[in-house]
Amino acid sequence: MAQKGNKAPAGRTIKVPGGGFASRHPRLVRYTLTVFLVVLLVAGGWAFWKWRSLYAGMPKLPEIAELWSAKREPAIEFIDHNGNTLDVRGPRYGRATSVDQLPEYVPQAFIAAEDKRFYEHDGADDAAIARAAWSNLRAGETVSGASTITQQLIKNLVLTSRQTVRRKAQEVKLARELEKEMSKDEILSLYLNRVYFGAGLYGIDAAARYYFGKPPQKLTVAEAAILAALPKAPSKLNLRENLEGAKARQDYVLAQMVDLGFIRPAEAEKARAEDITIIAPPTYDPQLGYALDAVSERVKAMLPRIPGDLVVTVSLDIDLQEKIRAQLAKRMESDGAAEGASQVAAVLIAKDGRVAALVGGTDYSSTEFNRVTQALRQPGSSFKPFVYATALEDGYSPYDVFEDAPITIGKWSPSNYTSAYLGPMTMSEAIARSINTVAVELTQLSGPARVAETARRFGITTKLEAYPSIALGSQEVSLWELTRAYGVFQSGGLRLDPWLIEKIEDSRGTVLYERPDYERDRVYSEDLSRDMNAMLYRVVNSDIGTGQRARIAKWTVAGKTGTSQDWRDAWFIGYSAEYVGGIWVGNDDDKPMKKVTGGGLPADLWSDMMELAHAGKTPERLIGAESGLVISEEAEARIAFYRGLSQAFSIAAGQPLAGRSGYRVER
Repeated sequence: MAQKGNKAPAGRTIKVPGGGFASRHPRLVRYTLTVFLVVLLVAGGWAFWKWRSLYAGMPKLPEIAELWSAKREPAIEFIDHNGNTLDVRGPRYGRATSVDQLPEYVPQAFIAAEDKRFYEHDGADDAAIARAAWSNLRAGETVSGASTITQQLIKNLVLTSRQTVRRKAQEVKLARELEKEMSKDEILSLYLNRVYFGAGLYGIDAAARYYFGKPPQKLTVAEAAILAALPKAPSKLNLRENLEGAKARQDYVLAQMVDLGFIRPAEAEKARAEDITIIAPPTYDPQLGYALDAVSERVKAMLPRIPGDLVVTVSLDIDLQEKIRAQLAKRMESDGAAEGASQVAAVLIAKDGRVAALVGGTDYSSTEFNRVTQALRQPGSSFKPFVYATALEDGYSPYDVFEDAPITIGKWSPSNYTSAYLGPMTMSEAIARSINTVAVELTQLSGPARVAETARRFGITTKLEAYPSIALGSQEVSLWELTRAYGVFQSGGLRLDPWLIEKIEDSRGTVLYERPDYERDRVYSEDLSRDMNAMLYRVVNSDIGTGQRARIAKWTVAGKTGTSQDWRDAWFIGYSAEYVGGIWVGNDDDKPMKKVTGGGLPADLWSDMMELAHAGKTPERLIGAESGLVISEEAEARIAFYRGLSQAFSIAAGQPLAGRSGYRVER
């Protein structure tokens, strides 16, 4: 019997029409949801990993002070004590300049050119980034950028300039961090001091001075606008090579300045019509290279870590330096050539140690080898003052009498320049005549090691061996150290420490070094210095002295000649109360000159140099010098008697008088 209604028979499933896909396919839905979640997790993980990778390895924002020196190439600007630039080695960074030191239109020109919303964004301009992205997407290539001034700083000073998404993301992040650390004006100042203008110019001060010959404080609107045009393409828009291209970009900058309300339309028109005058590039005297090389070496020795840029104030008296150099060149061209001397070196040191002039050779353009500081040559008899200074310390007097006669030490038998012997003479006469035998005997009496120690104490830094021949200047020294050592006599026994550097700063004006005032070390007795000055005065001013050609008008001077073996080196080192100076002449290849002695060409050149140095100065007394010629008639007669006696013995016996230092004469 059939059942009524819709109740299904037992054991059968009734399929109800309708219902959702999920209810009809539950397994498929579960599978699909699982796949979707996996894909979502993978995509999210990939996106998160990609986001993290953008900042992986991102450098930390440097300290603000470090940003001023970040990525600076080594550069040194040399200036004189008046602030005049003598030379620039490396890129030109210019002096640090703050926006509050500039006319308003100068920083405004750069804002108009590079970052119109500079004072509104937080380091990155999102709206500008979106516009640039859309423009680049439509063009299919990079046609528009959106870097703010802050981003440009980060790119140039912290990151690289590679065009990658990762670098751009890091640039934006660091730019926003920088804006939290610095004010807008500080960021703009940093930008203006570090932006590249082409031609090796960094910073607005360098660009203003190099192109217009003026500090940035004096730029006109037109000049500011054309400088603001350069960072876009600094090499392409070099003002000396592509002024027209730069002026086209200047039009854009001026138009933007008007749109932003920085200047009025009439001011823009006036600026467009203004002639842009580019000065000739600065030229510097290449002959200063010898001195500036020496300065550079001392900077490296003084600063263990050299910052990116330095401004070094040097000691040189530039006008005097050039006069001395020109005079030496003139004399060497004529007299030097005639006497077989091709090179000259000179150094002039003021009594306070300031190096007023340094000439390291005849022409820096031909050879950069500095014969003042780098050349080591035999000083010959110009080393003898250290022998006599040691003898005075050992108790001898300028008026002790020694005999000029043959002397032999081991297998060495030194002779005089003339090969003749004069017999008895005072120490004062012996040094005036530059007698070799007496200097050798004095060295033996004091000991070669004592003589070497005296020279080191006075300022000779080259290693000296305790050989008997040290008496005659057989061991090589530099003109720098030999001249310095004579400063002990000039000062009355105080060591002279010459200096070439007055001050070292960075471009922000931070003083890294300034020459301090200090007490000079006493290395010799003042009384004995007077005696030495008296003896060295006779070298120049007596009729028997070898240095008579070194005299100068009105001033009292003292010094010593020196000639090495075979006339390879000739020297004159001397001093007044105002300056210590040294001259060397010779040949780089060690070729002998035509019998040039220290009392000849070097003495002439020294006199020329000192005449220039003392021009217009009031003469000063050199302590102890004038007593060098004060010897009583009785003393002179006694010396003449012993000399005659010596010569008589020599004639009668065919040999010199025996006994070398047995008596003394009074003044």
